Amino acid sequence: MLSVRIFGTDATGRIFSESVSTVNVSYEGAMLNGVNRPIKPGEIIGLTYGKNKARFRVQWAGQPGTALEGQIGVQHVGPPQSIWGLPERGLDEQGRPSTSLPRLQPRMNCSTSAELRPVGQAPMWSKVGDISEGGCFVEMMIPIQPGTRLKILIWVRDNKVIAEGVVANTRPGFGVGIRFTEMSAKDATCLKEFLKSLIQIPARV
Repeated sequence: MLSVRIFGTDATGRIFSESVSTVNVSYEGAMLNGVNRPIKPGEIIGLTYGKNKARFRVQWAGQPGTALEGQIGVQHVGPPQSIWGLPERGLDEQGRPSTSLPRLQPRMNCSTSAELRPVGQAPMWSKVGDISEGGCFVEMMIPIQPGTRLKILIWVRDNKVIAEGVVANTRPGFGVGIRFTEMSAKDATCLKEFLKSLIQIPARV
């Protein structure tokens, strides 16, 4: 968790400047907590961390009365960059230098429906952007917190693959990376056949 300062114009048209903290950060953006001003998605705000300063676009804002109240997701305006002093390998979901190895299974681009059932939360529908035998990336504007355990149902052709999983990482304004933790042999075979059908589609870098 890092202490940063954000400034700009809030949803009421008032100029503001306040200290907040990060939930997670990346080269593309960040998820911030402790925001006491109403800020509209699409608004451009400034952010300073130490001597570094950059402009960000607000991708989403947690609604009052929800678990995400006081949180916003922001994305760098312009090419991806880091004002956090991240090493090339980036940070993990706890904000620590990542020591993870490359994925054992390459992700394949796809576009298919999915239903997420996070523990203790209402089900939600979304789209899978890429997938492998070990996990997938689910597109959503308001991400689920890293570490959240869930059940995911993925529609593959005329079949439905069901898996237990955990949110491994988030990209505010883009979605969440989910790591599969349990899957039946039947569903695993179905997923493998689906991946074979995608082999001609270039994988996402």
